[in-house]
Amino acid sequence: MALFDYVLEQPSYGWRDEQGNLVKPSPKQIFSEFLSRLNVFKNRKNWMTFTSWVQMFSLLPFLIVFLFFHFNWWFVAAGFIYSMILMGTHGTIWYHRYCTHGAYTFKNNFWRFVTQQLVVKTVFEEIYAVSHHVHHAKSDEPGDPYNANAGFLYCFLADANHQPINRNLSEEDYARVVNLMKHTGVTPNTYAQYKKWGSIDHPARVLLSWLLNWGFWFGAFYLIGQYLLGGQGIGLACAIFGSAFVWTAGVRTFNYEGHGKGKDKRVDGVDFNRKDMSINQIWPGYVAGEWHNNHHLYPASARSGFLGYQLDLAYVYVRIVHFLGGIDSYRDSKKQFIEQYHRPYQAQKKAIVEDQLKLQNQEA
Repeated sequence: MALFDYVLEQPSYGWRDEQGNLVKPSPKQIFSEFLSRLNVFKNRKNWMTFTSWVQMFSLLPFLIVFLFFHFNWWFVAAGFIYSMILMGTHGTIWYHRYCTHGAYTFKNNFWRFVTQQLVVKTVFEEIYAVSHHVHHAKSDEPGDPYNANAGFLYCFLADANHQPINRNLSEEDYARVVNLMKHTGVTPNTYAQYKKWGSIDHPARVLLSWLLNWGFWFGAFYLIGQYLLGGQGIGLACAIFGSAFVWTAGVRTFNYEGHGKGKDKRVDGVDFNRKDMSINQIWPGYVAGEWHNNHHLYPASARSGFLGYQLDLAYVYVRIVHFLGGIDSYRDSKKQFIEQYHRPYQAQKKAIVEDQLKLQNQEA
């Protein structure tokens, strides 16, 4: 079996049935699995999924404080821009194109650290990157950890139910998984530590990183609001952290939407990848540089906005940091896309129009 067949912890309902078809669990099965995966009293190896959801709900009090005690429409706009654009683009820059696909290389660890900590962090590299490799290997097939064909809840709760790594890997396979993560800066557990905690990263390192990141950004926004916006430090900081809750909850819906909600929503001339149901969407494309169908065509490209109207803010960041000397190299598949897909499509479209005109002339 290939590593991606078993690198993730299989849910209790399995990936496929006896005939090899996708298992579509009921909501009851999904919630039961979810609660089991969060139960750290039953198994301490559930610590990462438990921490991930505690982290998200730790942002909710900030949102409540902002809405009821410091509400301000300007801060609503600031939170919207911060969460939808900055956090969304950071997710594409860091987790998607770098941690998973290595689409570019940093000059040194300083620039990698700056990019990693660029926003309020709410996603763990390990949960995202390893499972995303599997998503590309098995897109829309049984074993895809967020398979849209299995429904909304299957995708929404995937980070707990389907994305954690297998807790019973051999030492050799564990080393292979660690190798997938070595460029991210995550300090891996030893094999003995992995057997104890069921993860690549150690809980102490994750918690320390979480506290330092949140402490820095809360302090930064508090100072901005307090001294530049007339004593509104708590209001601004709570607005930003509250908006981070909205983004963190919302991003869990992306792959369900980005693969057509389990239906074929691909459009000729827009979605050129026909190997899966991924689609290019205007909203995630413009706010996060996530032109998903293009990305599935060329997953290792630092750019996925290939056509003139496809703004790619994540690629803009890569280009800026490259100009500043922080990124050594990056891959850009736009030229290849144009030559292999867009020009042939345009030529075919032109030929159809010409044939139609000829037919009309003959009939006349």
